[in-house]
This record gives sequence, C-alpha cells and structure tokens, in this order.
Amino acid sequence: MGDMNQFENAAAIPPRSTAAERWLHLFGLLLLDGALLAAAIGISILLRFETGFRASGASGDFFGYLPVYEAVFLPVLLLGGFYRIYWKYAGLHEIVLAFILCAASGGIVYIFNGIFSFGFSRAVIVMAAVFAALAIVASRIFGRGVRYLHRTALHMKNRDHYKRVMIIGAGSGGANALALYKKKTYENIIPVLFVDDDPAKRSYRFDNVPVLGGRRDIPGLAMKHNIQEIVISVNPANIVNMDELIQLCRQTTCRIRLLAGIDNIDKNQTAKAWFKDLDIADFLMRNEEHLDLSSVSAYLKDKTVLITGGGGSIGSELCRQVMRFSPKLLVIFDIYENNAYELECELRQNFNGSCREEVVIGSIRDIRRLQEVFAKYKPEVVFHAAAHKHVPLMEKSYGEAIKNNIFGTRNLLEVSAASGVERFVMLSTDKAVNPTNIMGATKRINEMMVQVFAKESGMKCMMVRFGNVLGSHGSVIPLFEMQIKKGGPVTVTHPDIVRYFMTIPEAAQLVLQAGSFAQNGALYALDMGEPIRIIDLAEKIIRFYGYEPNVDMPIKITGLRPGEKLYEELISEKELQRLIATENKKIFVVPTDNIDEKLFYERLARLEREVEGGVFEGETRKAVIQRLIRELVPCYTPNGNGGKQEQKPEPVQAQQNQREDIAPSAMPSYQAQSGI
Repeated sequence: MGDMNQFENAAAIPPRSTAAERWLHLFGLLLLDGALLAAAIGISILLRFETGFRASGASGDFFGYLPVYEAVFLPVLLLGGFYRIYWKYAGLHEIVLAFILCAASGGIVYIFNGIFSFGFSRAVIVMAAVFAALAIVASRIFGRGVRYLHRTALHMKNRDHYKRVMIIGAGSGGANALALYKKKTYENIIPVLFVDDDPAKRSYRFDNVPVLGGRRDIPGLAMKHNIQEIVISVNPANIVNMDELIQLCRQTTCRIRLLAGIDNIDKNQTAKAWFKDLDIADFLMRNEEHLDLSSVSAYLKDKTVLITGGGGSIGSELCRQVMRFSPKLLVIFDIYENNAYELECELRQNFNGSCREEVVIGSIRDIRRLQEVFAKYKPEVVFHAAAHKHVPLMEKSYGEAIKNNIFGTRNLLEVSAASGVERFVMLSTDKAVNPTNIMGATKRINEMMVQVFAKESGMKCMMVRFGNVLGSHGSVIPLFEMQIKKGGPVTVTHPDIVRYFMTIPEAAQLVLQAGSFAQNGALYALDMGEPIRIIDLAEKIIRFYGYEPNVDMPIKITGLRPGEKLYEELISEKELQRLIATENKKIFVVPTDNIDEKLFYERLARLEREVEGGVFEGETRKAVIQRLIRELVPCYTPNGNGGKQEQKPEPVQAQQNQREDIAPSAMPSYQAQSGI
C-alpha cells in the first residue's frame, strides 16, 4: 500500500472559488500572518530583555524589527507556496514546510542584520522565527481542531446512528483506510479500533484510534465494541494463514470489506471505489506483479482502444485497466448488451467522466458490422477477448464454436488490418496446448492465424496464453458458490483434476504488459504459478463460507465431462525447450514454428465449407469436422484420450522459427505437465 503522503498531498488542492474571492482570502491571510509575526517579535523581545519593547542596547527595538521581518517573512511564505496549501487536508509535510520557510526567513534577517548593522539581538531573531512558525501553524490547524471536537461531539451524541468499523492491519494500509474513513464521504462511519498480529503495535494509536489486539481477538473485540464492519487493509496475498483470518471474521456478524491496493486504483476514481466486499478471488489471490506503467502508457495513452468481449470477465477488467491510462476513447464491443451497459455505468461512476467510453453492440461474426464500427471509431489498439469458451457446451455446439472463435477472429483480423490498426492483441488459453476439445482446438487455430496475419499485414500482432481466472463467468468458482448457497453438494468431476489459476486483475495487467512488448507475431505465455487441485479449491471455498468439507457440506465426484482433461498445459514439452524470458518475470515468449500459409488457408477453407454447408448430421458430421481440425492441429486428440493418431496429417508448421534477436533465458517456475 502507499503511504499517508498520498492523502496528504491533497493539501495542495485549493478550494473552488472565484478569482476575486481567492485574492480577498489571500489578503486576509497576509494581514493575519503580519499580526502574528508582530506578536512573535514582541514576545521574543520581552523574553530576551525583560524590560519592555525599548530594551537597553537597542534603539526602537520593536518598531525597528517589525518592518524588516514583515518585508522578509511574508514574501518568503508567499513565494514558498505556503498560501497554496489547503489546510483542511494538510499533514506533516505542510507543517514542516511552514517551519522551513520561517527558518529561512530568520536566516535572511540574520544576514541582513550583519550586512546593514541593524543592531538586532541574535536571540530575538531566532526566537521570533520559532514563535512565528508556531503561531502561523497553530492558526491554520485551529479550525481543524474545532471541527474535530465538533465531529467527536456529534459522534458521541449520535453514536447509535454511525457504523462502527474495525480495521485489520495497523500499518500503512491501515493508516490509509483510516484517512479515507475520516474524509467527508464517510461521516456516518466511526473507525473504532485496529487489530494487528504484531504485539509491538498494541500500544499504538492512529489519530486516536487504538490497536487493541491480534487476529484471535477479532470475535471478542467485535462483540465488545459493537463492530458492524471489518476492513482488511493488507493485501490478502501477504497475510499469513488467510484461511484462519477469514474464519475468525466469519464468527462475527460483521460485513467484511477490503481496501483495494493504491497502485491498482486510478486517481480519478471516487473514494468509495477504494473499498470492496471481500470475495473468494481475494481469498485465493497470490502476489501480483506491478505493471511497468511507462511502457503500457506509451501505447495506450491518447489512443482509441477497442476491446471485443468487453462486457465479459476478462474483457471488462481490461476495460477498467485501460481506463487508468487515459485513452482518447475506449470502445467496448460486445454482443451481450446487459453486461456492457453495466460496465459503462460503472466506468462513468468510478472515473467521473475523465475518459470517454462508448458501448457498441455487435458480433465478430458479422464482418459488415465490424467494418461499420472500425470506420466510425478508427481504433488504433485492439484487444480480442470475445470467444465461446465453455468446454462441454462447445462440444455439443461445435459448429457455433468454430464459426465464432475461428471465423469471427478472422473477420476481426481482416478488418483490423484494413483499417490501419497499429497493435492487435489476442487472448488465448492453455486449452490450446495439445487440445482435447473443440474450444481448445479453435484457440490453437486462432494462434496460428494471428501468426500468419503478423507476417502478411502491417499491424503488430501478438497472442497472450494463460489458464483459468478466478471468478470468471462459467468457471468453477461461481458454480461452487452457487452450490454452497443452495446447501450442496459441491460437485467435482475428478479427485485428481488440477487447473492453473490467477486473478482477473492480474491476468488483465499481464495482458496489457505483454501488449507493450510489441514483438510482432509473438506468442506470450503467463506464469500461472503452481497448479491447484480442484478438490482442494472446493474445500477452501467451503471453509470461506463457514462450513466444514464433507461434514456439513458434502463434496460429490461426478466424472470427467466430454473434452475435459485431468490437467492443463500452459506450454507443450516442445515449446518448453525453447522458452524465452522477457523483462517481466511472469511473461515468457513461446517460440513458434513457421507456418505454410498456403496449406493453412486451404485446410481452413475446407473446414469453413464443412461448417457452413456440410451434409452430415450429428456425430457423423462432428467426426468429419474433428478430422478437418486435426489437419490444422495434428496434436488435437478428441475426447481427451491422449492416444496417438494412426495417421498424422502433414503439419502446417513448415520449420522452426529461429529468433536471433532474443537470447534464451531462464525457464519459468512451471513445467509442462505430463500426467498426475
């Protein structure tokens, strides 16, 4: 989390007013400070000489000091930016600045006294500077003190009408949460106490809010102090034994919220956007890599960005992340209007209209609609996140999967290239590696297609391959949550099935980062960490909701579904041998083989003819389509049997594409899985 200075910097924001009001306000402050300076001089002379203003050894002491001090102190304060401070939100930085400016003014008077022989007492010069600083700062914070006492009195009077909050984490994150709660937006909330596992902090107080215990004290403290809301101010990935912490919080009746990371929130967002309800994705999250903001901003700032599937799980998060970089226009392209509309409302609220966004309804299968949209908005950067992705459903509706995922992507590539798009980034999946289902095979064909367009077109094309994301539409986590809320059972297809996971924000950030590398035709793979057994994930989620697995919430094994693997591979064994590191330790380049474009297009055309006008029905027709897909993707093994094909078609990869401009580097933390 950032430190308190991020909030204290708000002190420099002037209140809204007319120019005349600002000049009048400045004149009043100069008069006030002139009077305080005179008082500081008078007190200093009295303390030094103890004989009144006209002390022996100096003629006209007070009235000799006064014009010199006024002529030096007030211009120094003015030029030093002191009168641009908005003291309602001032902090330590502004107080230190006041003392520095007064010390500098005293130093100038001291120098003038030596040059012009004013006969000023050196002790008076020093004391007057100190007293002036104290008086000026005190005058500024007096109003805050009055407001604090007034607010405290209101809290005491109306305590039953205020929401009482416990903050977990008495570090910089907790201080940030407290600062936000103290802002006017949260006047109906009282931060009551902190909880921290560090015993050394138990005697600390933050703005008069005490640290009263550790995590094991949470249930008791919540009951004793009538807490209604618990805020976790620490990144869940950095919390030791997060499971236990959640269980302790769940023992209370409090709402559990999370302070979002400062680095991940745009400054244009409203303060309320900094707090969110804790969900299972936060509970399971791992440490996230910070974006190289400069490289991402370089290709997004002041650009027109179009995101297909912008209303989906990954697409919507890409939209949120892109908005942080101030694009000229964000075009949210989606066929499903409800999600896109909700996202548009969210972006307008959170970013206060600071960036322009436009929702466009359409399908990537409709090339004329794409041409209309691209002609109107002229996008410069395209992120392609639209796809049918549900494996069992696509096994049944294989024709729709092929039309949308493959030929919709072809439409998008053709229109993007013809419209002068500078950069095209396609999102791929680990299911494209040695695919056993139609969906994965379509994504592998898409990877090959982007490679071909990268070579033939003038735009920079790249692909980003990653695994499952936590909480995406149709994924296992929302299913588990729904089953738990209905009382169970929680269904798992196989006790040994494993998957790679990362959070939606992390996936979106790494996609943006990969897009900044701009290596034409590159296939990037994201380091997903270690694979997770789905049954272990189910048990974690059950505990998150306060149940004990197979005690009061049963787990049922249902068997693998059509096209489903026991394990997924982020990279194949062949790709692993030639993997290349990038500047980001979680992003790797997967070297690709050259593609025989003529053979690729011939086989793609045969597949299209069969899908659009085939005469076979049911399983017979599916077998024909699977054979045509295998001509394009020889490693495609339907039904996940993993067996070798008797006759392997001529590969469309002609030869290994050696890249001499990048030296081999370290391998990622994961390895291609060969079995369980």
